[in-house]
Amino acid sequence: MFQKRSQRLMLLLLILTLGLVLADLSLGPVVIPASDIWNSLSGQGASKTTWEYIVLNYRLPKTIMAILTGAGLSVCGLLMQTLFRNPLAGPYVLGLSSGSSLGVALVILGAAWLPQTDFFWTEISLVVASLIGSMLVLLAVLLVSQKLRDTMSILIVGLMFGSFTSAFVSVLTYFSSAEQLQKFTFWSMGSLGNLSWNALAILAILVLLGLLLAGYCIKSLDALLLGENYARSLGINYAKAQRIIIVSTSILAGSITAFAGPIAFVGLAVPHIARLVFKTSNHRILFVATLILGAMLMLFCDILSQPPGTDLMLPINAITSIIGAPVVIWLLLQPSKYRKS
Repeated sequence: MFQKRSQRLMLLLLILTLGLVLADLSLGPVVIPASDIWNSLSGQGASKTTWEYIVLNYRLPKTIMAILTGAGLSVCGLLMQTLFRNPLAGPYVLGLSSGSSLGVALVILGAAWLPQTDFFWTEISLVVASLIGSMLVLLAVLLVSQKLRDTMSILIVGLMFGSFTSAFVSVLTYFSSAEQLQKFTFWSMGSLGNLSWNALAILAILVLLGLLLAGYCIKSLDALLLGENYARSLGINYAKAQRIIIVSTSILAGSITAFAGPIAFVGLAVPHIARLVFKTSNHRILFVATLILGAMLMLFCDILSQPPGTDLMLPINAITSIIGAPVVIWLLLQPSKYRKS
């Protein structure tokens, strides 16, 4: 009965996701009918060539980007909440996004101090710098957490590492040119658009790799909820599982932050929404549910960021914060049994 309920919910969420995909492709400064969207995607040609161009070259990449971003960050949050056994852990709260931002800032803002070659301006360099930044911060938080058993102290440590990296970013921005500063400011606001198909392919490969690594350690996640000793008693290789989670979360958070900017609250809020909707702590179910709900949330935020019939384009990070922050506040107000990972 429980499995049938979960299957029905999954099917319902998939249908809603398809509806959001259609809405994201249709709505915007120019509202495009669903029939023309289908004709554009199927190669039959839309009634207006400009509509087909908008769908294939702007809205479709942005929709795929929203799905990858939402799914990747949400799974990243689920892994960290389980690893740290902390319901408020997430890539933004624990400083991973700040670490990624520092890596990107070193490439964008520090390029004036580096040899002037094309390498430092390629998309690959941004991704590598972002991955290294997020992994270093996560490793630092993990090392400190070994000495701390209080979950709130771990959060404070994550926030301090985030502040520490932000201080370096501030120093870089102070010595940067107006052009570099403008580029970094736009990146920090977050954006799902203006991505080439080549960049999208790189991101898709990295997100898929991160998700495969996360899926590999699903069996260990339920045991990790009860602590390191319990996991070891069940024959779980705790050190191996920990390493896989570190690599997976670093790849997911680092690559997504490099291309989309620092996206707040998605990784923190979505795993809790999945637990409340499916009423389970089974990570086999939560993993899939978090993927779908994360994609849905980012699609919804992307739709809100571009009000139909206007040329207004709001920063995606502002939209996710407006939606995610109340969810976190509501979570803190709930009885502790509803906030357990």
